[in-house]
Amino acid sequence: MSGMALLLLFGVVAAAIPDTQSADEQVDLIELNHFFDEQGRHVFDQVIFYQWSRTHNRFHVKAWRLVKDPEQLPQKSWKPVGYRCVWHDDGILRSVRSPAYRETWSQVDPERSNRQLLPQEQRIGLLKPVLREPSKRPTASEVAVSEERPQLP
Repeated sequence: MSGMALLLLFGVVAAAIPDTQSADEQVDLIELNHFFDEQGRHVFDQVIFYQWSRTHNRFHVKAWRLVKDPEQLPQKSWKPVGYRCVWHDDGILRSVRSPAYRETWSQVDPERSNRQLLPQEQRIGLLKPVLREPSKRPTASEVAVSEERPQLP
């Protein structure tokens, strides 16, 4: 099954389950990082989500996830154009999209290195899901609040 077909299937399944929690959001950059040890052996893959800091003119890590399943890998998205990751995260169907994507191979963990620029406890993190009744659509004010993005220092 293709990545796009799976995204569609996840969306249909989430819509059909009354108490499904979901979190959809956008970041400025998605990075797929392949980490290798000193001997060049593959250790792990991770997806890192970044927000751009206008104050510091650099990307800050918002969140990251180890890749445990190939379905978590970023997929090209055509509408809107960019990239998207979709996965289940502790009972939450998450969808994170970005207009920019990069893939890296490194022996230095970019997520850990970014902690020197922005300590982990100061990261924004991914959105907390909103549980909605199946027949209730969000009001305009709920949509406006959910679309607000805090600015990084």
